[in-house]
Formats: sequence, C-alpha cells, structure tokens
Amino acid sequence: MAIQILNRKKQTKRVDFMQFLSGVPARDYVFQHTPYEEQIREAASLLKQADAVIIGAGAGLSTAAGLSYGGKRFRDNFGDFIKKYGREAMTDMYSAGFYPFPSEEEKWGYWSKHAYLNRIEPAALPLYQAVYELVKDKPHFALTTNVDHQFWKAGFADEDIFATQGDYGEIQCGKGCHDKVYDAVELFQEMNQARKAGSGNQ
Repeated sequence: MAIQILNRKKQTKRVDFMQFLSGVPARDYVFQHTPYEEQIREAASLLKQADAVIIGAGAGLSTAAGLSYGGKRFRDNFGDFIKKYGREAMTDMYSAGFYPFPSEEEKWGYWSKHAYLNRIEPAALPLYQAVYELVKDKPHFALTTNVDHQFWKAGFADEDIFATQGDYGEIQCGKGCHDKVYDAVELFQEMNQARKAGSGNQ
C-alpha cells in the first residue's frame, strides 16, 4: 500500500505505507522516531514520576482487551442476525446498531444482546486491571468514550471516571423528556435469557 504525500514545494513523492508510518514528516501528523520499546520505557518512567495521572481511553483499549466488535467474535455471536438481515447490513457490532430494524422487539433484541455481550457478561478484563494497578496509588482520573463499564469493573471509583458516551448498562427515555437514567442490567439479562429460550442457542 502506498500514500501520496505532497510536500511544501508541491512536488509529489510516492512513499511506502510502512515508511510513512515510521518517519516521513508531515505538517499535520506527529511522527515518532524513537523505537517503540524505548517509548514504552520512557512512558513507564514518566508514569512512576507523575504526581497524578489522567487517562484518555477509547475503543482501542477495549479492543486490545478483547472486546472486538468485528471478525470472528461478531460472526460467532450474531450469526442469527447476519442470516436474517444480511451480511451487507450486519458487518460488525457497531455498524449493525444502525440497522433500521422493522420493530422495537427486533431492535431491542439486537441491542440487548450487544449490551449483554460487551457490558454485562465480561468480568474485569486483565488489560483494564493492569491499567488500574499502574495508577491506583496516586491521584488519577479516566476520561473515556467506552461504554462497556470496564473501568468500574477493574476497580476505578465512580468519581474518578467520566464516560462521555454513557454506559450500555443504563437506559433513558427515548424522547428526552427527563434526565434520569435507569439501570438496565437486570432487564438485559432477562432479555438475553428470553432470546436464548426462544432461539434455542442465542
């Protein structure tokens, strides 16, 4: 794979993709010339010296922890949905969430399984536990777009987390008539059991 890069003199230079990632300067991208292992050692040293730590975490952390939304994990867990609605619409858990399900029952059948699989069923994952171990003895705060509750499960206190996109374990009024959120864990567990009973395996 190659990327076209236009330099300041408007001359086009063809660069191999791996070369691009490892050191070709660009105005809008910060390149790391330091070897990865050295970066990790430096980060570990800075973490030990820090008086406090702010963690910014997105989907990459949960994916690295094992909560992949695509590939085999999606196919193994959403085979019935793929068969019913088609591979074009059901490519991964994220994209499938935008499918225009023909009924509320079908929509919540999908979303309750999605929430159960990614939020309710998994215990604290080792990667999140390792992150907590790194920061637990000093002031820390996690700012995350992840909705899988893993920071809480790993031991982070509620006041030390800001989950900007909410939590799959909570629901609220679809019309936005009030600000209250409701715990949906028990509801999704019941929906999961009903779905299993209805399908025989899902």
